[in-house]
Amino acid sequence: MKAVRRLPNVSRSFRPPTQTSSIVSRAFLSTTSIPGAKPGVSHAKAHNSSLATSAETKAAQPPPFEQPPRSNKFEPLTPLEQYKRLVDSGTLRGDEHQTRIIQGLEDLYNQLAKYEQPPVPDNTPTNSVFSRLFSRESPLPTSPPPDAPKGLYLYGDVGTGKTMLMDLFYTSLPSTIGRKRRVHFHAFMIDVHKRLHAAKLAMGYQGGDPIIPVARDLAKEAYVLCFDEFQVTDIADAMILRRLLESLVNYGVVCVMTSNRHPDDLYKNGIQRASFLPAIDLLKSQFKVTDLDSGTDYRRIPRALSQVYFDPLTPENDSEIHKIFKSMASADPSDPPIHNRKITTWGRTLLVPESTSKIAKFEFRDLCGQPLSAADYIEVTKNFGTIFILNVEKMGLSQKDLARRFITFIDACYESKTKLFVTSEVPIFQVFSDDPNKELPPHHQHQITDQMRSVMDDLGLSPEIVGNSSMFSGEEEVFAFARACSRLVQMGSKEWAETAGVQ
Repeated sequence: MKAVRRLPNVSRSFRPPTQTSSIVSRAFLSTTSIPGAKPGVSHAKAHNSSLATSAETKAAQPPPFEQPPRSNKFEPLTPLEQYKRLVDSGTLRGDEHQTRIIQGLEDLYNQLAKYEQPPVPDNTPTNSVFSRLFSRESPLPTSPPPDAPKGLYLYGDVGTGKTMLMDLFYTSLPSTIGRKRRVHFHAFMIDVHKRLHAAKLAMGYQGGDPIIPVARDLAKEAYVLCFDEFQVTDIADAMILRRLLESLVNYGVVCVMTSNRHPDDLYKNGIQRASFLPAIDLLKSQFKVTDLDSGTDYRRIPRALSQVYFDPLTPENDSEIHKIFKSMASADPSDPPIHNRKITTWGRTLLVPESTSKIAKFEFRDLCGQPLSAADYIEVTKNFGTIFILNVEKMGLSQKDLARRFITFIDACYESKTKLFVTSEVPIFQVFSDDPNKELPPHHQHQITDQMRSVMDDLGLSPEIVGNSSMFSGEEEVFAFARACSRLVQMGSKEWAETAGVQ
């Protein structure tokens, strides 16, 4: 088997701990947020997707930014001011392509500073003929407010700095915008499904359209919504999103989204995709669609890796990982490890084999051998800042469900900035690969496009291994695979090990 070369990697923007049930990563991007930073000292050590390295940093910087005088020194820096400060301090490497993107964020920032969302009505029309004839309910808006700014849709491959740019924008929003929300798209859809269920119960036997009250409540809670990792993978979400997005935009909600895909490529091979096409048209007409790909994967800047992954499954590696767990779990005598701690989500109970209040240890089959969902993994990472997962298996076509759950688990760990320790049968980046001597049928080979192969090559994954991975023959699956591998590299970095795991 041709070995997968492990590329050292770097962390994205700094993120505080996850809050409530959402996977929320709000970047605190000023240089004072860097652990151990001293006032007035410029740090070449970068903690973002654009990184500074040695003397070449200054040569790569774009021309100086011209900034208007600030009217209130206590307001957060604007996106352009944040970016300038990070470049000047050496925390970010200057990038002309990202500078153009930042200018788009700055323009939206200025528009939002002058924008007031129209009042959201308290009532919801019913299907009753009597109500339609005699009630004084306010009509639902059928188009966006004329003065509402267009949202932003930022798309690009892994490593292009999507999350960093969106977080920079979110943290710079002025205090006058009190109703705002930044959420990972997985967590947002979990919340939406819960709200839809509650709305249906409230409507009772008379029925009605539950999307209307859900959209209304979301629009009341926040009129600036930031979504990370926007994607559409199943028919249920596709049908909900088509009308939910339209209602939110008509209520005057302004959205900023990141995605791996251009809107035209969303839900590309999905069931009943024709029903989702109006949502794609909405994204292209009411959002400024911006390509972030600049040919540079910033997370590939060389960094030292720490020892958090152990392979193969030998008695020596097993002993080493248990030593690490025992050392970390015994740090607080008042919080000793217990067995079979119970975690409840969506009415289900998940048993944690061994854990303290902050550190958990699972067997791979405990987490991925059961029918668990993204909601379960979000709950696990919300409860534990450090997770040990032991005996990760090499997965073939017959273990496709295991692979999908493992990828979902890795995504949850990454978004909640969880510290991860792993023992695996083969190097962690090879757990999805088939026998390299096995040849796929031609129809499988053609499903992996040149773009997908380019993504895998950028991540240091052999195209031959990707081509022989029969589990990941569809574009959506290859993207998920690429993202998981990239995140595993990043979570194996020294910076991640030093800064992750805070609860």
